[in-house]
Amino acid sequence: MTDAQNPMPGTPLTGAGTLASLTTLGVGGPAARIVEAATEAEIIDAVRSADDAGEPLLIIGGGSNLVVGDDGFPGTVLRIASSGYKVNSEDTCGGVSLVVQAGQNWDRLVEATVLHAWSGLEALSGIPGSTGATPVQNVGAYGSDVSQTIALIRVWDRQKRAVKTFTNSELKFSYRNSVLKESTVEGSPRYVVLTVEFQLALGRMSAPVRYAELARTLGVDVGQRAYANDVRRTVLALRGSKGMVLDPQDRDTFSTGSFFTNPIVPAAVAGTLPEDAPRFPSGVEGTVKLSAAWLIDRAGFAKGFGLDAGSVSGGRAALSTKHTLAITNRGAASAEDVLAVARAVRDGVQEKFGIRLEAEPVLIGCSL
Repeated sequence: MTDAQNPMPGTPLTGAGTLASLTTLGVGGPAARIVEAATEAEIIDAVRSADDAGEPLLIIGGGSNLVVGDDGFPGTVLRIASSGYKVNSEDTCGGVSLVVQAGQNWDRLVEATVLHAWSGLEALSGIPGSTGATPVQNVGAYGSDVSQTIALIRVWDRQKRAVKTFTNSELKFSYRNSVLKESTVEGSPRYVVLTVEFQLALGRMSAPVRYAELARTLGVDVGQRAYANDVRRTVLALRGSKGMVLDPQDRDTFSTGSFFTNPIVPAAVAGTLPEDAPRFPSGVEGTVKLSAAWLIDRAGFAKGFGLDAGSVSGGRAALSTKHTLAITNRGAASAEDVLAVARAVRDGVQEKFGIRLEAEPVLIGCSL
């Protein structure tokens, strides 16, 4: 059907190198060893080899959600390069069951589902990274997240040294979280994702549009559907306007995307904020989800904070000039430059509102 269904065979590649080139943020020191695995068997072999040798192990897919410290990583870095997908079943009643390799580029997969009239992923267009990373953090945007379409995943369980299957309910998805993330320690997961199976509806109409900005731009009411092609096109435009679509010519896109999660706080805490502070349902009784971007802006951190050469990062790292949630590498930033901006923003928001922001990317060999 497509070349994605027939990935090129691969052989693990070993050697030392810098992690900056493997991340969208473009920072990170050297790794003791980098291994690239292009098939499920190669992934398992590489993990077992590192574990047998007692080496620290870091898993990288697209590198879009990592901040690696300037000292690098003292063990094996496994880059997941498997790709492709296959249709397990497809019928009018049940929709399509799509099994995707962990290293498959996420946005290319979303594009393929829209072109094939498989509905459900279109609002997640433009998100960088690999498919296998999406269930770890329950990746989401514009009112949609992968927990709504993932049926099950297959993983390599490093403790039991066996392949294991998780159903959707067993993954215990919540806001930017899952059992996969909970069992990961300093970037080293217990469960290494091999394949992800999605259950998608058939049709050219999107899933119900749940995000007000997206609905408004599409000209529909929240809860209504639109053509999936239009949703994808609109999401890409909205993300692009915020510097959230990778572009080698735009330094605003050299980031991890949103650096901070939207905080979930007790309703009483949310009640102390100004009336115009955005508030969203959190899914947990007695709590409210707030907008991290609003808090950052109202705490006095405008777009481009940090660009001044006299700033905390010497102008090498800064908030995006398009969106206050992204911390960007302006061309010569170190991990410490990025973290200096993050600390200034986090501390400023806490001082202003008493709310502590938490980092969304995984921090390897560094901390806030």
